[in-house]
Amino acid sequence: MSRTVPIIAPSILSADFARLGEEARAVQDAGADWLHVDVMDGHFVPNITIGPDVVKALRPHVTIPMDVHLMIAPADPYLDAFRAAGADMISIHPEAGPHLNRSLRHIRSIGAKAGVVFNPSTDPSVIQWMMDDVDHVLVMSINPGFGGQTFMPSQLAKIAAIREMIDATGRDISLEVDGGVNPETARLCVEAGATALVAGTAVFKGGPPQYAANIAALRGGA
Repeated sequence: MSRTVPIIAPSILSADFARLGEEARAVQDAGADWLHVDVMDGHFVPNITIGPDVVKALRPHVTIPMDVHLMIAPADPYLDAFRAAGADMISIHPEAGPHLNRSLRHIRSIGAKAGVVFNPSTDPSVIQWMMDDVDHVLVMSINPGFGGQTFMPSQLAKIAAIREMIDATGRDISLEVDGGVNPETARLCVEAGATALVAGTAVFKGGPPQYAANIAALRGGA
């Protein structure tokens, strides 16, 4: 049985980059809760996407929170720039800098929610002693770097383990899953304890006329 109706965060990685503003407005109008922005540097992950200027350009097009996932290393030098560009949530990988706790506290100090992202091989125990400084956890159910990959079922146990960690704190920490999310895997993720789902292909397939139905299918699948 599902725990909750999940937050849906369409990933602009699967949008039409020639019309990002229109695409962002379209998914918001179709019922998206957050807008997920994947930032890649070609170093931490094998792909290059966008920087703060694109986030700044998108910000006026939507009122929903901008959920920015930094797949860059080092991340610390760019935190202020992404916040100034309009990021409401900034999530970083433990491997992207030497002092995760310091980075999370800085994200909060500049007015954004602080998130931690776990690659498939990353042990969630890295945040065990600093849960009070975490607002958001993102579990990658694929190896980060490219969209369109297949969901890794092995990550369901990790989602469930992190759910237990969060529940033990009594805090309202969102638990998001990114990678291979479709109506079928969405249900599995929510059953394991996820409260938010990133979806690229599953939302943007079929173009704007299909966005509302695609988002509804993800919620229905969950």
